[in-house]
Amino acid sequence: TIYSTLKGINNYLNGYLPAENVRFRRDKIKFDIAVSENLKKEKLLTFTNLEKKLGSFVLRVKSGEIYKKEILGVLGPNAIGKTSFIEILASKISPDAGEVERVKISYKPQYIEMRENKRVEDYLLSITRDVHTSMYKTEILNPLDLNHILDKHLSELSGGELQRVAIAACLSREADIYLFDEPSAHLDVEQRMGAIKAIRRFSERNEVTSLVVDHDIYLIDLLSERLIVFEGKPGVFGENHGPFDMRTGMNRFLKALDITFRRDEETKRPRVNKPASKLDRLQKKKGEYYYTK
Repeated sequence: TIYSTLKGINNYLNGYLPAENVRFRRDKIKFDIAVSENLKKEKLLTFTNLEKKLGSFVLRVKSGEIYKKEILGVLGPNAIGKTSFIEILASKISPDAGEVERVKISYKPQYIEMRENKRVEDYLLSITRDVHTSMYKTEILNPLDLNHILDKHLSELSGGELQRVAIAACLSREADIYLFDEPSAHLDVEQRMGAIKAIRRFSERNEVTSLVVDHDIYLIDLLSERLIVFEGKPGVFGENHGPFDMRTGMNRFLKALDITFRRDEETKRPRVNKPASKLDRLQKKKGEYYYTK
C-alpha cells in the first residue's frame, strides 16, 4: 500500500500498517514532552561572564546558573561557540576571562575517540561494575540498543554504534552534571528516541543535571526543560542568551529561522508548518513560533 507522507510517517512511528493489519515493531515511537516543574530549583553551579578567543573567533558567555535536577538544551547555528562553551564547562579549555564553579562532570564530546580497542562490554565494565545489573540494562543498554554489540571491539563499530557506546559511557560515570555534545550524530530516528529515553530516565532517576548541545531541534524539544540560545555571526563571534523556559527560548530560536512548529494530533511529533500556510501565518502573527500544546 502506498500512503500519503503524513500517514506513512505516523504508521512508521506507530509500528503498525492498518491496511495490512501488520505490526512490524513491538513498541510505538512516542514523542513524550518534557515538563518543567514550576518549583524553585536549587543551584548546581554558576558561571560569571566568560570570554574565549579562538583564532579570529570570539565567544562571550553572559553569567548564569545551572540548576540541580534539570535537563538543559543548547541551540544555535554552526560555528557559533556552543562546543567551546561546553568544553569550558568540562574544563577541556580555559576561558580568557570569567570563572565557572567546579562540580563533578561527565562529558561526551562531539568528536569521539576511543584509544582502547576493548570489547564494548569490557570498556563499559572499566567504567562501572553495574553493567550486568537489571537497572543498567533497563536504563542504558536497552534504550541505546547495545546488547547485541557488547561482544564487538570498539574498532569494529560504526559511527552510530560508537555514538551510542559513548552516550552509555558518559551515563556510566558518577557526576553532578552530564554534558552531551551532539548525541544525535549518526543516529537514526529510533536510535535518537532511545537516546532521549536513556538520558531523560537516567537524569530523573538519579536526580542529576544534564546539558545537551545538538542541532536536532526535535531532540532538544523533547528532552529539555530549559534552553540556552546562541546567536552571533558564525565564525566571527557568538554569545549566549538565557537560560530561558522552553516556550521563550524556542520562540526566540525559531523566529530567527523564520519557521513555526506544531504538534501532530495523532503522534504528538513536532512538525514544521509549511511556509506561508494559514497556520504558519497565524502563529507568526501571534508571535507563537513554538507550539504550546
